[in-house]
Amino acid sequence: MQSFFAKSFGGLNASYYIRQFLFGATFAALILWVVGSAPGGLSAKPGLAIFVVINTLLYPYSRFVYESVVGYIMGNNVFFVNALLMLLVKAITMSMCWSFAIFVAPVGLAYLFWRNSRQTAD
Repeated sequence: MQSFFAKSFGGLNASYYIRQFLFGATFAALILWVVGSAPGGLSAKPGLAIFVVINTLLYPYSRFVYESVVGYIMGNNVFFVNALLMLLVKAITMSMCWSFAIFVAPVGLAYLFWRNSRQTAD
């Protein structure tokens, strides 16, 4: 069982995980701040707090899936676009990856487990 966690959850580079985790934590802080300042606060929505924590922890794996798919489709092409447009698109894709992390991350975890199991077998 320990091997499963090491091969899947430990499959990302630590610097990549921390970087993506910090971006995910930004979304979590924003959501918790908005909900906390609403009438009733966060205590009225305990399920939301659990959802936010789970999505924040899984966001790096969700982002890994997204970047892998986009990298496969786009290849090594370079596009020159307006920086503000690119930042807007990046913010939208990051928010989508965070929102759907609970559904997308298992794909990334399964791939990381498969890839790391194959590497140790070689």
